[in-house]
Formats: sequence, C-alpha cells, structure tokens
Amino acid sequence: MKKFLILILICVAQNTFSQSKNTKTNIPDDENTLYNTAGIDVQPEFPGGLAQFQKFLNTNFIPPQDNPKIKGKVYATFIIEKDGSLSDIKIIRDLGYGTKEEATRVLKLSPKWTPGKHQGKDIRTLFSTPISVRQ
Repeated sequence: MKKFLILILICVAQNTFSQSKNTKTNIPDDENTLYNTAGIDVQPEFPGGLAQFQKFLNTNFIPPQDNPKIKGKVYATFIIEKDGSLSDIKIIRDLGYGTKEEATRVLKLSPKWTPGKHQGKDIRTLFSTPISVRQ
C-alpha cells in the first residue's frame, strides 16, 4: 500500500512541477527551422555552382607561411540563411598553423548564395564542405 501511495505522489508531483509549453511565445516551426541538404526540394547554390565555389575557396585561401609544405583538408560547416548569407561558420577539423582562422576568413568573404527551398519557401540550410590546402 505504501508503494502505491508513493507512486501516486510521484506522478502528482511530476505533473504539478513539469514545464508546460506556452504557444503564444513559441516561434513557428517553419520560421527558423534548420534543414539538412538531404531532405529539401531545391539545394542551395553558390553563384556559378559548386565548381565556382571550390575555385573561390582555392583562389582566396592563403596557405600558412609557417609550414609551406602542408597539405590536407579543412572541414567546415555553415548555415546558408534565407537571404543567401552565411552564418554560424564552424571549422570541424583543421590542419593547424592558422588554417582554421583562414578558412573562417575566406567563408566570410563568400558572396550570397541562392538559398535552398522546401515546399516553395526559402529555408535555412546546413551545409558542409572540405577546403583543400595545397602548396
């Protein structure tokens, strides 16, 4: 009997003190939802396509002077906003010698993209890319 009363008390306490969802202050789901490139209707696109994006990265990326023979890839993710600008640039893996800062600098220089679309609306899209570092 005591166990049953304790169980009821726990359930009542959980219902009393649990957080409720206030629908008046919540942002609508489509407003700021972040989509992956795999599940959308129209992919975001750099002006001129992905080949031009790689050319842009290779042209503007200045390899580190500390280690001129460094080779490899810097992996980055960023969000392509509804207006085509890039935000939340994160470097997932870098090669050291300042390649993280340089990759961030180059991505901030990027012109506006054509945003992705889902169900006919412009959406925020998460995009990942490798940046090749070669001397």
